[in-house]
Amino acid sequence: MALNNPAFNNPAFQDPRAGGANTRYSPPPAVDPAAAASIEGAYAAPSASAVETGRMTVEDTVMKTLALFGILVVTAVVGWIWSMAGVSVANPNPSAAPMIVGGLVGFVLAMVATFKKKPSVPVFIAYAAFEGLFVGGISAFFEFIFPGIVLQATLGTLSVVGVTLALFASGKIRASARATKIFMIAMVGYMVFALLNLGLMLFNVPIAGGAFGLYSMKIAGIPLGLVIGVFVVIMAAYSLVLDFDQIQRGVRNGAARVYGWVGAFGIMVTVVWLYVEILRMIAILRGNN
Repeated sequence: MALNNPAFNNPAFQDPRAGGANTRYSPPPAVDPAAAASIEGAYAAPSASAVETGRMTVEDTVMKTLALFGILVVTAVVGWIWSMAGVSVANPNPSAAPMIVGGLVGFVLAMVATFKKKPSVPVFIAYAAFEGLFVGGISAFFEFIFPGIVLQATLGTLSVVGVTLALFASGKIRASARATKIFMIAMVGYMVFALLNLGLMLFNVPIAGGAFGLYSMKIAGIPLGLVIGVFVVIMAAYSLVLDFDQIQRGVRNGAARVYGWVGAFGIMVTVVWLYVEILRMIAILRGNN
């Protein structure tokens, strides 16, 4: 009987009756001991690194991701110090300068990195640096109003990232075409809502009352920002799944090593987005207590 798995097409696994009564299996020729030792040594040797192969690997992408986050943490400290430097009795509010500068320049660099035909390592590094200023500035601002909120948001972000990574690594959650389509529709809807809310706040439209505009509105006593925040956290978690899936696909397809920076950049964008959203959710929750 023929077997579907081509691995079993070797005569050693064929039914002798299929080829006639006289069909016999001939043993393979003897292997030279030196050649066998060479083959065994090749299999025992460690896998080639990204530097040796010039190809993208998961390990190399992890190192690039850690490098970008290292830069972000350093500049976040700078942004925090910059924001809090001008705080005094006469001026009790933190400076918004690092948040504004980091946010605007980081956004421009993110657009350049996204639409640039070839990956640019300097652009990714510059993005991490300016995004760090933004994160440090906005963290200092919220921490000044709600002491302890930065630690809460950081732990929440790490928890979501850790759980998502564990589920993806175990194969319990995967990206799918249908889920990605729903994600894209939800993302567009959320961006429209966020831009609308920003516009209403800038022009002091009464409907956008509260420190967070439309997010501060309550439905059945529950702030709209908390309801939306939960869905955004779920979207950010799925965005991480897409990032992990793309990295896995790049490794499988033998992408050039430089594309590890693209994977690291994608993870950073998602994690920063997740952190800011959790920061806002906790601020809304604490502001209503």
